[in-house]
Amino acid sequence: MSLFSVLRTGVSGMNAQSTKLGTVAENIANSNTTGFKRSGIEFSSLILSQDDSSYTSGSVETRVRRAISDPGSIAYTTSGSDLAVSGNGFFVVSDAKGTPLLTRAGNFVVDGPSGNLVNAAGFKLMGYSLENGAADILLNSSSNLVPVSIKSLSMKATPSTEGTFKGNLPVDAPVIAAPPPASANFSKKSSIEVYDNVGNPMKLDIYMTKSSAGWEVAVYNGDNPASFPATPIATETLTFNGTGQMSGPTSMSFGIPNGAPFTLDMTGMSELGGDYAVTGGANGNKPSAVKGAEFGEDGTVYAVYENGSRVAAFKVPLATVRSPDNLTPLAGNVYEASIASGGYELGTPGQSGFGSIRSGALEQSNVDIGAELTSMIEAQTAFSANSKSFQTGNEMLDVLINLKR
Repeated sequence: MSLFSVLRTGVSGMNAQSTKLGTVAENIANSNTTGFKRSGIEFSSLILSQDDSSYTSGSVETRVRRAISDPGSIAYTTSGSDLAVSGNGFFVVSDAKGTPLLTRAGNFVVDGPSGNLVNAAGFKLMGYSLENGAADILLNSSSNLVPVSIKSLSMKATPSTEGTFKGNLPVDAPVIAAPPPASANFSKKSSIEVYDNVGNPMKLDIYMTKSSAGWEVAVYNGDNPASFPATPIATETLTFNGTGQMSGPTSMSFGIPNGAPFTLDMTGMSELGGDYAVTGGANGNKPSAVKGAEFGEDGTVYAVYENGSRVAAFKVPLATVRSPDNLTPLAGNVYEASIASGGYELGTPGQSGFGSIRSGALEQSNVDIGAELTSMIEAQTAFSANSKSFQTGNEMLDVLINLKR
């Protein structure tokens, strides 16, 4: 029986080395695959029960180990939609059926027909829409994730909601007894542009007049001359202390006609010696087409419009599992959670336990070609040696059979 065990052991050894050679071949073939994680083989001996009179050889068991948690080097590219995870975590992607999967392959491009960001294997990048406010992250579920789509952001107008108006008001300006509008001809006027709900521009005329109570501020619709001087949108009185710093209201709140509630921040105002010198501006933009997207390290996807404005449109989360090396690999360089890996948890890039996202970069394969060639030689040598054991045992078996004849 021990002779047959020799044959069995030889076959087991050849099978084990064949499996090792298979992982080596797969690693070498994917050495340039973005985000690919190498595989390796671990051997363990299978010893049969023995007695003192003879020895029965056992065999060898193999187990595939994947170095999924071992990061590859980061290489920078010229494409802003190429993404790499620096640190812990995976991108959440989905297949054509909507099944959520995990990957480190961040070579995303815009799919023409759908506008979705898809990687080289065709999986869609998933994220949270920020259209209705901040992302509502479910820590253990991907149910409210949607495909990150640039197409859905086309021709969007953003109403103005806040602006600034700051600078110096001359302390020695003459005091006008009657505030605006009666004294409009003696006032200082400045204008800023804002946008209504559909992106139409509107001019806000801001009149500043010094009175005995302070500086009177009157805001008018500059596109409606008939409103001046009788119908201001809002008025306020600014007061200053003896050192020229503001002591009264620091902002004005009012509604933009056919627009959103608007707050004009004036905390930067002062009343000092010198000339009237103010600056101002407001957020919002008129309708503009999307020309691209930018990605923040915290996973925020900004739509970049042709007019130069940037609007936060999506939030890309990262997913982690307790044992990444036990994830189940699938075709397309993606993984799904298993009992051994544990369920995935979602979080914001940059938070504790989660890596950050680098734009214009890709994670390279963690395959070391030199190490794989060495493993190939080892597997070839061990396979040949095991074949000799099998061949020798087979020759001895032939001798036994011939003796019977």
